[in-house]
Amino acid sequence: MMNKRQSEEVITRLRKIEGQIRGIVKMIENERYCIDILSQTRAVVSAMRKVEDMVMYQHLHTCVAESMKSGSKEDRNRKIDEVMQMFSQFKKGG
Repeated sequence: MMNKRQSEEVITRLRKIEGQIRGIVKMIENERYCIDILSQTRAVVSAMRKVEDMVMYQHLHTCVAESMKSGSKEDRNRKIDEVMQMFSQFKKGG
């Protein structure tokens, strides 16, 4: 779980991304040059990856760390499986 400061930081980034996406929509509506649009979509993808990194970092340092300390082998295995599944999705690009 993220603390209030961490949540606010992620939300701030997501709101910036939201603005970028609105800008891309306007670019398309205004029939802007495709390469310019693609440049902006790449920036959004990069920004979303940063958000993923921030959330994963917090997950590992809170939920997973607490699970490792809990003494419950079932809980530890469940958290490890969740993280491995997520890494597998990252490798596949989705």
